This record gives sequence, structure tokens and C-alpha cells, in this order.
Amino acid sequence: MVWVPPGPPRTDCLTLLHTPTDNPPPKMSLEWLVAWSWSLDGLRDCIATGIQSVRDCDTTAVVTVACLLVLFVWYCYHVGREQPRPYVSVNSLMQGADANGLQNGYVYCQSPECVRCAHNEGLNQKLYHNLQEYAKRYSWSGMGRIHKGIREQGRYLNSRPSIQKPEVFFLPDLPTTPYFARDAQKHDVELLERNFQTILCEFETLYKAFSNCSLPQGWKMNSTPSGEWVTFYLVNQGVCVPRNCRKCPRTYRLLGSLRTCIGNNVFGNACISVLSPGTVITEHYGPTNIRIRCHLGLKTPSGCELVVGGEPQCWAEGRCLLFDDSFLHTAFHEGSAEDGPRVVFMVDLWHPNVAAAERQALDFIFAPGR
Repeated sequence: MVWVPPGPPRTDCLTLLHTPTDNPPPKMSLEWLVAWSWSLDGLRDCIATGIQSVRDCDTTAVVTVACLLVLFVWYCYHVGREQPRPYVSVNSLMQGADANGLQNGYVYCQSPECVRCAHNEGLNQKLYHNLQEYAKRYSWSGMGRIHKGIREQGRYLNSRPSIQKPEVFFLPDLPTTPYFARDAQKHDVELLERNFQTILCEFETLYKAFSNCSLPQGWKMNSTPSGEWVTFYLVNQGVCVPRNCRKCPRTYRLLGSLRTCIGNNVFGNACISVLSPGTVITEHYGPTNIRIRCHLGLKTPSGCELVVGGEPQCWAEGRCLLFDDSFLHTAFHEGSAEDGPRVVFMVDLWHPNVAAAERQALDFIFAPGR
């Protein structure tokens, strides 16, 4: 397209175009030709610029595609490395954690500084230091019972009857009973029971990975005098296990809807617990009395029993069983192989008599890694 200035110049040009060829005005023809030449030069420059832009764009596109391809190969390599390792036998898993305490993807704490794992004379001092730090940041209000418990922790633990002896921390003046009524944490119990089928479906998907008595990655083998007891943790001692949570997304989201779930301190756990037929769990005490352990029955064949403080109870599918695991307790599965495993979804809830201010302080004092 040739640009022609508006106004009189355009009229001159038009006149020029209609002037008889036998008498053309040479001056105007020269100006018109100069303008036309300028327009062709601009058009040529425009085309050259466009071609160069296309070339540049193609080079950039090739480089971009090459970079994306490299990133894709790198991603596939690392994802491949994170895939579950080949199954190993249960006996191999039981025979050894390596020198670093690594077993099936879990590192067991060996630090003397860990509040949950350290059993020494300096524990009370550490707890008291944590309480003081909390009180400086927030308030001493409502800390009387925790302060009393830390100050006299040794006496409490040593003088407790053998039926109830928490291993790490005893909060005084809490009602003590081996089992709790469902109404103790009614909202959370009802929520778990309404989602029974959801949790069961995700467990069944997980359990399909078991083959030839081998343990897939993410499952933890626990020591028992007989039989096999394995657990699949979503939250382990207050720490989320991301890979496991991704395998049970709906169950993990459900934890966020529970009002009394312990998720911010080392006493909080959530896992699927599987007992094979012929398994007996050795009698033991839990670490504290500030929590209630909730078992939602997923698969409960006959011949399975939980004994807490000498009192036996049986699980039921789709129903929650609440107990205080700071009491001496054991569990066993005396059914046959045809009965299949006993499976429960276990989650730790706050003891109903632990006040909100105390919960906040205990989360601070027993925070993971503190």
C-alpha cells in the first residue's frame, strides 16, 4: 500500500493521474516516484524484519523444546528412583535396621535430645525449660497442672500403680479409666464412623500391594513375640508422612476435620494397623495419659481382642473403640488364616479433660524435634 498525504497533495496526485499523457507535469511525477520508492524500501525492510523475527522465533522454540525435553528426562529419572523398591521378605526386615537406624523408609530417633525418646534425669529439666519458654511467649494462666506435673514427674511415674505407667509424661488430676465412652469425643467418633467405607476402600487399595509375605514401602514392621503386626502411618509422632498421605488422600483430609486429633506434638499418631492371624502384641504402656487412642474397626474377624488394664474388649467393624493406652495393654489375633487380618484405623485424640490452654502449651512443649 502507498501512503499519500491528505489534503491538497492528494488532489494534485489525483490530477496528475488524470492529466493527459501528452503534457505531464514532470515535477509532480518526480515527487510521486520518490514517495513510491520510499514506500517500497519500507515494505522491503518490513519483510526482512519479519523473516528475521520468524528465524529468531524458530531458534527460541527449538531451544525451549530442547530444555523441556531435558527437564522431562530429569523428572522421569527422579520419579523412577522414588518408586517403591523391590519387595523384601519380612524376615529380612526384622533382622535389621542398618547402622543409621533406617528400616523400610523410617529413621528411628537415636538422639538423647529427643523429648519423646529420651529417658534420663535431664528430661524434667528440659520439659520445665520448654514450659518457661512457652509462658514467656504467652502466659502462665492455666499452666498450674502442667507445672505441677513437670515439677513432680519423677514421683508420679515411680509411684503410679503398675496398671498405669506412662513412659514419658503424666498429667496429674485427669480422670483415669482404661476405656472411654463414645460420647467422650462424640463429634470425632461419629465423623470417623460415617467415613468408614472411605477409609476401608483406601486400605483395600493399599493392601493389594502385599505379595508373598513381603512388605511394600511405607509400611512399618513392629516387633512381636509371635505373628506379624504392620502399620501404615499418615502421621507418625506428630510428623506427617507425605508419601503415605498421598496414597490415602481422603483419609488424610478427614484428619483435618477432626476437632480433637493430636497432630502437632510427638504424642499424636494416625495409622492403619494390621494384625495377622496368630499375632500377639507384648503388653506395654503408652507414653502419656493426655490422649485417648481411638480404633475404628475396618476388618474385625472373630478371635481378636484388646485388653487394657486387665479389661478385655472386642472391635467391631465401622465402630470406634476408645481407650487410654497409658494403661498396660495388649492385643492379639487368635483366628485362623482363613479369617484374614484384623485391621483398624488408629488415631490419637485429646483426653476430654485436657483444657484448650493446656493443649496449646503441650503442643509447644512436646513439638516434634524440640
